[in-house]
Formats: sequence, structure tokens, C-alpha cells
Amino acid sequence: MKRCELLILGMVFGLVQGHAQNLDTKDLHASFEEFRKSVRQDFEDFRKKCMDDYVEFVRNPWKSFEETKPVPKPKENPDPPVVIPEEEKNKPVEDKPVIIEEVIKPVPVEPQPQPVEPIKEVPVVTAKTVDFTFFGTQGQVRFDEADRIVMRGCSETSVSEALANIDARKYDNMLRDCLAMRKDLGLSDWGYVQMLKALSDQVCGQGTNESALMLAYLYMQSGYKMRLASDGNKLYMLFASKHQIFDRNSYTLGTDLYYGVEALPSRLYICQASFPKEKGLSLMIQDNQRFSPSNTASRTITSKKYSDVKVSVSVNKNLIDFYNTYPSSMLDGNVMTRWAMYANTPIDGQVKSQVYPTLKKLLSGLSELEAVSRLLNLVQTGFVYEYDDKVWGGDRAFFAEETLFYPYCDCEDRSILFTRLVRDLVGLDCILVFYPGHLAAAVAFTEEVSGDYIQLNGRKFVISDPTYIGAPVGRTMPKMNNQTAKVIILKK
Repeated sequence: MKRCELLILGMVFGLVQGHAQNLDTKDLHASFEEFRKSVRQDFEDFRKKCMDDYVEFVRNPWKSFEETKPVPKPKENPDPPVVIPEEEKNKPVEDKPVIIEEVIKPVPVEPQPQPVEPIKEVPVVTAKTVDFTFFGTQGQVRFDEADRIVMRGCSETSVSEALANIDARKYDNMLRDCLAMRKDLGLSDWGYVQMLKALSDQVCGQGTNESALMLAYLYMQSGYKMRLASDGNKLYMLFASKHQIFDRNSYTLGTDLYYGVEALPSRLYICQASFPKEKGLSLMIQDNQRFSPSNTASRTITSKKYSDVKVSVSVNKNLIDFYNTYPSSMLDGNVMTRWAMYANTPIDGQVKSQVYPTLKKLLSGLSELEAVSRLLNLVQTGFVYEYDDKVWGGDRAFFAEETLFYPYCDCEDRSILFTRLVRDLVGLDCILVFYPGHLAAAVAFTEEVSGDYIQLNGRKFVISDPTYIGAPVGRTMPKMNNQTAKVIILKK
């Protein structure tokens, strides 16, 4: 129940209590219950009015739009990894400032969208259910498939009639179950829309207009901003994104970019009807997404310098499959924002349970510099470097778990994993440091540590480069020494 509802109920309860001397307990309870029911009815009436208004708008002619051409993923010319010469390894490290060209600040964390009003439980004698699967994870919602959406074509009239025929009370328990799964599984917005699509395809048939409309209804009722569109034969749901997604065509409506969960044609007729309190999708991942486990083969990663620093890890293949659908993007037109989305994602709980206890034990009792040095060498020497163009056909950043899973990784993947480990295991703040063709990292020690450093907001971040193989903390790859850097601030 919303805070405002509780406040109103509390005020009314206080008023009723003030007259309690004139009422017996039974009358007092009845008065309170009557008011509570009236408040709930007001909420339901408001939500119904929002939907009725929306349906009326859908009946109006949809406007033709041309696609907005895709923004190509930035092409990097990565510098190859460098192995530090033996004679350089033990040379004294001196302080040397790195000149900052630009600082990219963290994106504020916002709560996920919510329904325009709370979705109330609908009492049923015997609830029928629908089972579905997404990323190897079983889902179940209360819904009678006999109440699935039925459409005759995808004209404005057909879509509005289908929406008008939706009985909210027959869909509300399913909607409550979907929102509960979003919370219980820690799903990001991208994970949630993928889950709703799997459910809609299960109920209405994959790729059907009915499935697209069911997806749109559930997504909109969950609080997300979407628009319906048609090419004359096929219905599409377009979702508004706070992020500009690379290599994916979109449609510009006002100040918002709208994308499809599937490939979109170059021209669409789009309904511009909106729903109250709607919010765009965010591609930030703020929680562990708890897909059902499907363990990959175990892999052992070992530091060459510190032979006792090694971990064995098995990754959840269902999570890897989800990451394979995750679109690379940027915020506010700044391509430098893309790496923070990967680096700030919490590492999977299953991976933590295998790796972190071992590493914490190995790092126990060490100074900050000694602990970071061991993690740095583990990432420098425990993985095989390869160019993204050769492996993937283009640039692709990894989440931490992907670096632990795939046989190859590059500088950005190593820096993302390394900064995640340092923040979690040593408790020190980190930044990503971008030079043209290269991504490194830097650590804010609380003890005095010498080396190449970045001065930021009164704090000293010492360069720690996971791709300068064998190099100690404080050393910059030779080619980068005289270049300015762009700094991406990470969340702790």
C-alpha cells in the first residue's frame, strides 16, 4: 500500500478514534473497513480510467515514421599487450602525474519503474497457471490461457478493440506475479522485458501480433514507457530507452529513442499514446540476477608471480546466455560511459562463493599494496589476450563473469574484472583510465604508494594496468606515458 494511502488511512483512523466514545468497537471497525475499501476502489477506478483513455487514443490514426539510423559501436584500434622486460620489473617506481583530459562521473541510480497504482490481488477459487522458461529459468504465473488476447489484424481499430476487451481483473494476478519475479530474481529492466517476452510468446505464440500486444500491455502496466507500432501486417512493441544503443535502429519520438525487442523495419506507423507515470528502460544492472544455475566446466586461473594465488571457478551458463543478449550502449551521447555499466555490475553470487573466500584468505594480513599487487598479477597473467575483432568481429566488452568464462579477453575486460575484485576484496575505490586504444585502471590507496598517478577530487589514484604484463602497481604501458587520459569514475 502506498505511503499516501497509509497516511490518509491513518488520518481517518485518528478522526474515527476521536469519536470512539460515541461508537462501539464493531461500528469503529466497520467505518474503517468501509473507508479502506473506498480508497482501494478509487485506485482501481483511476487505473481503469487511465486504460480507457489510452484505448481511445489508440483508435486515432497512427503516424508514419522513418527509422533513426543505428549509431555504430565505436571502433577501437587497440594497442597490443606489453610484457615488461625483466630488468624493468624491480626498478624503483617514482611518482609521475597523468594529465586528465575528461572525467566521466557515475550515473545516478534510479529505482525501477512501478505501476501507476498498486496492482491488487484478485481472489480466485482455483487459480490456473502458465509455465514458461527464460534463460534456463522456470517461471510460473497465475493466468487462464482461455483469456489470452485475440486480434483480427493490426489496424488501429483491431488493436484498440483487443485492448478494450482485456479484463484487468483476469490479468492482474499474472502482473503481480511478474513484478514479484522481477524482485525475487533481481532482474534488471533488460532482464524483465526479456522475461515478459518469453511469457507472452508462451501464451500467445512466438512472433504473433497477440504476443506483441500482450508484451506491450504487461510492460506498460508495470510502469515502463512503450509505444505500439505496425508495418501494416505485424505489430511491434517499441520501448523507450535512457541509453543510446549501438548498432540497433530506433525511432525518435520527441526527445526519446524507441527500440524493439526484435529487429525493426525501416518505416513504421506508430501510436503516440502515452500512459501516466511511464519511465524509460535503463540498461544498468544494479543487483545479482538470480537465473537458475547451469554450471559450466570449472576453470583454474593462476598468477605467474604468486603461484599460491589461484582460483577455480565455474560460471552460470544461463547468466552468460543473458549477457549475450545485452546491448552495448552509451548515455548522454558520450561513448566513454559504456564501460562503467559493465564495471559497476555486481559479480554473480555463485562466482563470489567460489572465488572470494579463497582470495580473501590469500590476501588476509597483507598491506593494501601487497593485496592489490597479487590481484593485478592474477589478472595480468592468468588470462590469454586476444583482439575482439578476431574473436567477435567487433568491439565487445565483458562483464566480470564473462572474462572468467571465455578463453580470451582484452584490456577493457581485464580492467573491468580487476576493478571489481579490488573494490570487493580490498575495499578501495577504483577508476578506469582510457588512453586512445587502451583501457587501464587506477586504485585509490589509503597508504602511501608511489607510481604514475591521477589526482582526482583531492585523491591520488595509482595506475594499475592489467594488460601491462608483469608490471607492478604504478607503472604505465610505455606507449601511454606521454598521453592524456580520460577517467571513468566507478561506484564502490
